[in-house]
Amino acid sequence: MNKESNYGNTCIKMCLYMMVLILVGCKSNLVVTDFEGPGYRDDYSAIWEPKNYKQWGTYNVHDPACVKAGEYFYLFSTDAVYFRERPKKEDFPEEMGHIQVRRSKDLVSWEFVGWAFDTIPGDAIEYLQQVSGGRNPENIWAPYVTEWNGQYRMYYAVSLFGAKTSYLGLAVSSSPEGPWEQKGCVVKTGNDDMMNAIDPSVIIDNTTGRHWMHYGSYFGGLFCVELNPETGLTLKEGDKGHLTARRAEYQTRNLEAPEIIYNPDLKKYYLFTSYDALFSHYNIRVGRSDKPEGPFFDYFGHDLADTTNNFPILTYAYRFAGHPGWAGVGHCGVIMDGEQYFMFHQGRLAPDNLMMVLHVREIFWTSDGWPVVSPERYAAVPQTEIDYRDIAGTWEMITLNEVVDTVVLWQGQIPPGGWHYDTTMFNNPVVVSFTKDGRVENLTGHNWIMDKGHLLIESREGTTEFIVSNAWDWERENPTIIATGINAGGIGVYGKKLE
Repeated sequence: MNKESNYGNTCIKMCLYMMVLILVGCKSNLVVTDFEGPGYRDDYSAIWEPKNYKQWGTYNVHDPACVKAGEYFYLFSTDAVYFRERPKKEDFPEEMGHIQVRRSKDLVSWEFVGWAFDTIPGDAIEYLQQVSGGRNPENIWAPYVTEWNGQYRMYYAVSLFGAKTSYLGLAVSSSPEGPWEQKGCVVKTGNDDMMNAIDPSVIIDNTTGRHWMHYGSYFGGLFCVELNPETGLTLKEGDKGHLTARRAEYQTRNLEAPEIIYNPDLKKYYLFTSYDALFSHYNIRVGRSDKPEGPFFDYFGHDLADTTNNFPILTYAYRFAGHPGWAGVGHCGVIMDGEQYFMFHQGRLAPDNLMMVLHVREIFWTSDGWPVVSPERYAAVPQTEIDYRDIAGTWEMITLNEVVDTVVLWQGQIPPGGWHYDTTMFNNPVVVSFTKDGRVENLTGHNWIMDKGHLLIESREGTTEFIVSNAWDWERENPTIIATGINAGGIGVYGKKLE
């Protein structure tokens, strides 16, 4: 059906919609106005010293991965800590180790449990020293934890920044809280390799039971290798897998952080990836496949392994009114809990983009099987049925367009001193009004309707489908309604109601 026919059908729906408005009236279904949201703030500079680690909660979270065990969600993250100034020796707690561990019962309030490892594994240090001329790693990156037959397996990366000298290891435990037993190396890479052994994510084939690990970075792209289910190591010793994703200008533009999940309702595997510089325009994209090892295809049917930049864009640097803005909204973990899906990622707080705050966003699925994420962080808001009477009013809408960098990137990253706060570095909101007669004021030629619980915005360019939900407005600190969708250009669009 062409766009003109779509537009005509929408006009018919609009007429029916107006008749319903007249007959039914405008009583709202939104009943969560007495909901009290979380009390913590984004800025944690007042407790920056490491000795305050028990207060970190959602703070100092970078490259998160989540697993649920019993009544708790456990979150594991990279060794990354914000320092307001150079810390003194006495600022560091004696128990400080590697890989931060948190837990939560509701995905809103988080308790800092401690660290998974006391030290960086000796095998990883020895390998990196051998291939780098004696350099020592300082931290552990991007842990990923999965449960298999009652055993928790933690995959982690030890690397030297700016090089392909990397060690991807495995540790196991009977509990997400440890203790962890080292099981050795899964994949290791050097400067002569195409790939870079960082950022692991594991998936089990829903049909065959085969285990696969995705990993990699802009050094050559993302790769997938088969694992031995019994050991958690590679099925074939020395195997480094096959290419699954590579972007245009891959030698200078960042691509990393694969996260692979399976949606049993859609019977497809979804590979989430992160683009661009982590301090600024870090953003999340996704492709899908019928098989966990790929090939994966994007919103427009392009193979992620080609050198075509892929869509849709699910997150990007953004700011709603009343907030300085969030940058670095990438490197996600994703889990399914019951019938709900959640995404975890860092958000770097403007203006300096140095403080790293955990963002948990609910994932929704469009009618054509693509994930979209909530514009607001999850706050366990009670849900009600939302219809056209709730939509009418004033909204802020943000289109997650790509923003041009103002500096020359180094290995896909902002060089030291290269970030300077400017609101034009973020996607900013446009205030629009959804009128009761189905128009979208301040967007010329746009109309809206509700169809089967989804908000549809129609223009001559086509129809954008939005999933709507009750949410907590973190900027205005009150309950609200949000909308999230993907436009015809494969760009994510956020919306939230202001009243």
